[in-house]
Amino acid sequence: MKYDLIVFGGGTAGIASAYTAAKLGLNTLLVEKSDVLGGAITKGLVIPCMKLNTNNINTEFVADLCAFADKYNARHTYIDGNKLWFNPELLKIVFDDMLSFVNCKVLFNCIPVKVNYSNYNNTFDSILSNEMLSIYTEAKYIIDATADGKIFKILNCEFQKNSEIFQSPSLRFLISGINLNKFSNWLEEIDKDRNVTTIDRTSSQIHLSTAYTWDKNKNWALAPLFESGVKNNDLLYTDCAYFQIFTVPSMPDTVNLNAPRIILDNDESILDPFVYSRALKQGRERIYRLYNFCKKYMPGFENSFISHISDMLGVRESYRVKCKYTVTKDDIINPKTFENTAFCSDYPIDIHSNKNENDTLEYTKKTYCVPIEALISADYENLYAIGRIISSEFEAQAAIRTQVNCFSMGEAAAKDIYKKINLSAI
Repeated sequence: MKYDLIVFGGGTAGIASAYTAAKLGLNTLLVEKSDVLGGAITKGLVIPCMKLNTNNINTEFVADLCAFADKYNARHTYIDGNKLWFNPELLKIVFDDMLSFVNCKVLFNCIPVKVNYSNYNNTFDSILSNEMLSIYTEAKYIIDATADGKIFKILNCEFQKNSEIFQSPSLRFLISGINLNKFSNWLEEIDKDRNVTTIDRTSSQIHLSTAYTWDKNKNWALAPLFESGVKNNDLLYTDCAYFQIFTVPSMPDTVNLNAPRIILDNDESILDPFVYSRALKQGRERIYRLYNFCKKYMPGFENSFISHISDMLGVRESYRVKCKYTVTKDDIINPKTFENTAFCSDYPIDIHSNKNENDTLEYTKKTYCVPIEALISADYENLYAIGRIISSEFEAQAAIRTQVNCFSMGEAAAKDIYKKINLSAI
């Protein structure tokens, strides 16, 4: 089977690439190791997406995603103008529909076993497997959107040096059966800080957002509850590291919790499979304590229940590949212009630390840009990297790893490949 492009990894960045390439007319195959597309946004329950930067480019995929999501009532526009409050379950259907619409071929439950590069015709041949059947493919271009750089590893490409610091992972979950009217009225009464707690009653469903962290840089309205929870042995102190609640479109009695944060020892890396496995167990233990805490301390949760625990750990940073350009912290703090810009953003350097009072949220002076060269392998002209593996320093990756940026870098990579294929045909 021959393709113009094979995209490995069907998460946020990979979907954007595969959809864009197929829409442009490229013969495209998307290979996903699991049984569903979406990665963090569906399996990981990472919703809502962060608000779009109005100065961004390569946002056509996001516009199409919103239009498709509206067909399934899978989206809400929040009062702050964020159009990207999605329903993670319905998005599984939305993504299937989008890729079918542009005739993008998708292989689920498939992984790359072997990838070779041919110097003779500058193409990649690969062996894919679903444990039952092996499939031979050829492609002019490959995009690695696997989150851990699996294709780059197979091809023995260069990686960035590991950082001495690692971002803490999270494991999200949903609580359903909540009286949102009762909960929102209580929230509105105890927290007057609209930079922390907001409530949207503009639609038939109540939507809201609130938060608490163990950092003392804010006067958190929920702090007395968490302090009581620890004092009464309903919570461990480390359960209080990070707690954030969002409602979910088309789930009128449900909230999504951006919690718990998983606490690792200083010398531990989430890249270690034993550490990863233990983190999953720790996360589920914390989830049960946090759920019972909410039920006991927060009005409206009396009849609630855990309805979904994320199918994957929310890993913020892992391997970072080496491309033609490496995005630096200075590129974020003191932005520069590039001839070929992949995307623009204003999202801050956002580091979720293992240690209390050690989180970083460093805002930029203005919109920064990332060049297309940060997505093109330093070893192969027709190999691209997108998503959290983007070629960058640790601090820069902490700013550009968000979903909206992943959508745009995926779209940018597909457009660059389309341009090169057309130029080579002239």
